[in-house]
Amino acid sequence: MAIKRLFGQIALLMVFFLLTTHHLHAQKILEGMNGNWISSEEQVRIVSSQVAYDLNSPKGAVVLSKFQIEKEAQLYLVNTLKDEIAVQFQLPVPQRLDSWFSGMFYYPIDFTTFNQNGTFRLELKTGGQFFASANFEIGEKAIARSTIPEIVGFYNHQRANSPEELGADKALKLFGSDRTVDLTGGWCDASGDVSKYFSHLAYTNFMSPQQTPLVVWSMINTLETCSDLLSEIGAVDKLLEETLYGADYLMKSLDPEGYFYMTVFSYFDKDPSARRVVGLLADSKTTSDYQCAYREGAGMAIADLARLSNNKLVNTELRVKFLAAAEKAFAHSQKFNLNYCDDGKENIIDDYCALMGSTELWLATDKAIYRDEARKRAQNLSKRISTDGYFIANDSNRPFWHASDAGLPIIALARYLDKEAEPNFRSSALSTIKKALDYNLAVTSKVENPFGYARQNFLLNGKVMDGFFIPHENESGWWWQGENARLGSLAAAALVGSRLVYPKEKFPEQNDALMQFAYHQLTWVLGRNPFDICFMYQKGKNNVPYMKSMYGHGTGKGGISNGITGNKEKPDGSGIDFRFEDDGNEWRWTEQWIPHSAWFLQGVAATVSE
Repeated sequence: MAIKRLFGQIALLMVFFLLTTHHLHAQKILEGMNGNWISSEEQVRIVSSQVAYDLNSPKGAVVLSKFQIEKEAQLYLVNTLKDEIAVQFQLPVPQRLDSWFSGMFYYPIDFTTFNQNGTFRLELKTGGQFFASANFEIGEKAIARSTIPEIVGFYNHQRANSPEELGADKALKLFGSDRTVDLTGGWCDASGDVSKYFSHLAYTNFMSPQQTPLVVWSMINTLETCSDLLSEIGAVDKLLEETLYGADYLMKSLDPEGYFYMTVFSYFDKDPSARRVVGLLADSKTTSDYQCAYREGAGMAIADLARLSNNKLVNTELRVKFLAAAEKAFAHSQKFNLNYCDDGKENIIDDYCALMGSTELWLATDKAIYRDEARKRAQNLSKRISTDGYFIANDSNRPFWHASDAGLPIIALARYLDKEAEPNFRSSALSTIKKALDYNLAVTSKVENPFGYARQNFLLNGKVMDGFFIPHENESGWWWQGENARLGSLAAAALVGSRLVYPKEKFPEQNDALMQFAYHQLTWVLGRNPFDICFMYQKGKNNVPYMKSMYGHGTGKGGISNGITGNKEKPDGSGIDFRFEDDGNEWRWTEQWIPHSAWFLQGVAATVSE
């Protein structure tokens, strides 16, 4: 019914408003995707985390306005339960970022020093108008308490356990062969993709993301670093169960020869008998190159099994099996890794993934063979730091950028330092972590950046550039999407790395800067972004639409969507974009993907690690 027809029907209008406020807000956002940020009648927006802020940690929001707000404007933090003002703020000098939305004014609001428990929202009164943010909680370890159980539940939802999948995966054919293997288990990769990957984009060489093995490692890491909190919220058993479920799939994926199978591909075919174990190229073209190089999931899978073999929560029989599998896979990878690399060369992803695997084996066994390999890989990473502080991905001039795993080199070095005691090796690794963290802060603050969104360097048409989002023109020929996994990885790297190179008691300013950087990335995912969307499904006020998939799968509660990108039409990833609909390409923004939740889990674990 048109709004004009509702005049005179006040009661009906109020009911309609209450029932559809969320839908109308989402529609306004949708209109903005294909136009000018928000619908014409919405002039001001206050964006905050729509879930939670930690009590004694950085807290921030942003007021976005199509006009410069008057100095007399009143901005409050309101306790929603008591319905009273907790704090009154003065609006800061606005920032501009015309490459995103021309003419927009941004007012970053910092309320870090406010440390009262409760449920709150921000309210703005200006020019006789009233605007409010979503409600959010402030509390001790509130982000972790609110999101970890949801993430564990999401992975349980993602299990590839439908009758169709279990039936087909019990005897999966290897591409180009009549040989079959049992690859039941594992997680569907995304809300719209029921395939299972150790890593995809292997053919790009420099863009390979860690997928199923990353999820397992993120879970093990959370179990070991957040045990007290997990016990408090009753999440230990469920997280351990999900971790071992993932590890079982890794074990099944290990061929008797010692390599891991890279991909179980559905071909997006509703017939489950179409599923195959494959190597994957662009446009769903498949090959028999399904053996994982270090960078294609083998390094992280070895790390998973080795770390679990050293975990007392796992029964002794399984621990013995996990260690034997990890050592077998390591020995095979050392001999054949170059054979499995698509270009026949190792690069930075091999270095940090092999570092993860060798470090966990060194921790589990104390054997010199693993110590020596870990030291070699850590030194390789140190040699890859450019004068500007970013890593070099190849042996030439390509900056390392990654839509998912940008923080993993730092995480790998930090984990290595859990074992390394020799001063010279420690010094080298610490120096590399420091340079990388300093770079992240420097490139992020190079331009006005009211959200503190993590920026990056990349190579495009032979020129090194920097920007907010990954370039859409890249080695894949087609793949780009929202980067929420990258944000989680960098948050984890900043928190874990800062404790090693910038401990708060010695370097309070640098530590505070990295803490703020990390929380900016986490809260962006939870709603503190220009589109006012909480990307964790069924949390917060505004979510992406539900996505349906085969065999009863689809969007799951607690899962995280891809997120915001550069402008669709810009090869360099400049500008900003988010679309609920795009003629079938909306997956770039709205689809859930398992690395997003894995990295967010690591980032959140780093906020509460013991």
